[in-house]
Amino acid sequence: MMHRRKFIKTGLAAAGSLITTSPIYTFCADPQSTKKSHIVFARDPLLQSTPNLIDSDRLIRLLDNGMQAYFDEDNVHSAWKHVVKPQEVIGLKVNCLSGPGGTHHELVEAICERLREVGVKADQIIIWDRMDEDLENGGFKIVYRGNQIKCFGNDAVGFSSDFEIFGSAASLISKTLSHYCDKVINIPVLKDHGIAGLTMSLKNMFGAIHNPNKYHLNIGDPYIADVYMLPSIKNKVRFTICDTINAQYNGGPSHMPHWTWPCNGLIFGEDPVALDYLGWQLVETERQKHNLKSLKESGREPTYISTAADVNHRLGTNDPAKMEVIEI
Repeated sequence: MMHRRKFIKTGLAAAGSLITTSPIYTFCADPQSTKKSHIVFARDPLLQSTPNLIDSDRLIRLLDNGMQAYFDEDNVHSAWKHVVKPQEVIGLKVNCLSGPGGTHHELVEAICERLREVGVKADQIIIWDRMDEDLENGGFKIVYRGNQIKCFGNDAVGFSSDFEIFGSAASLISKTLSHYCDKVINIPVLKDHGIAGLTMSLKNMFGAIHNPNKYHLNIGDPYIADVYMLPSIKNKVRFTICDTINAQYNGGPSHMPHWTWPCNGLIFGEDPVALDYLGWQLVETERQKHNLKSLKESGREPTYISTAADVNHRLGTNDPAKMEVIEI
C-alpha cells in the first residue's frame, strides 16, 4: 500500500522543453487562488506481463495507489468517498471509438468493484459511450436493465430535447448524462488525434453530444473547450481517471498498434486542462523518441487546451507552474 507522496516538480518542465511555444493563457478556474492543480501519475512497468495482457492484481493496486495518493488517504475506500456517495447514480464515460485501442474494460471493472465496495449499488452504475457497437468493440457487454451494472450507448437512450449552448457549441446532450446520472467519472484514453492533435479528458466529452462532427474545424478550437462548458457536462463530470496503459503518439484516433507505447499508467485529477496539458507533453516526448515532428510542426498543436484555460472558460490551468504533479 502506498502511503508516502513523491512530489515531482521537474517532470512537466522536462517534458515541456520539447515544446517551443508558451501557453497562450494561464488562468485557473479561480485566477486569484494560489492553490495548484493536483495531478497523480501512477505507473507500474510490470502491469503488462506480455503486450496487451494486463495483470489484474497489479492493475487494481495501481488504481488504489493512485486514488490514495490523490486524496492523501491510507484507506482506498476513504479515497473513493471523496468522489462518490452511495445514493448517487454514477456514470462512467469511457472511450471505445477505436475498439481495442479504447478504455480498457479491465480498468472499468476495477473501478466498478471499488464503487460497489463504498456503497454504490450495481444498478446505479452506468458505463456509457457513443454507441452500443463501440462499447462491444471495446470488450464491454451491453446491459440495459436489471439489478446489475448497466452498459449502453447514446444510440440506445437518445438525447435531450433542448439544446445546451456555450460560445460556438450548441448541442443536444446524451440522456445518460443529462437525465440519468448524478455524477460522471471521465475515463478517457491518451491518444494523438489527426485533426485536434490530442484526445484525452476534454475531447472525450464529444461522446456526450449529438453533433461532434460539427466541431473539428480549426483543430477543434474553440469547440472542444466550448463543449466541455455545456452545463450538463461542466456540472456533472467531477473526476477523471485517464487510461494510459497503452497510449498512442501518432495516427489517432484510429487504433494504430505500431504507434502505441506501453505507458503502463493511470492519471488522476479534477482539472481537465492540466490533465490534457500533461498528456500533450507525454505524446510530444514519445514523438521525439521516434523522430516525428512536434504537433505544432505537424499543423495540429492542441490550442484548445489553452482556450479551455482562458478567462472565458476557466476550466483549469495550462501553466506548469500552477500544477502539482505527483508521480508514484
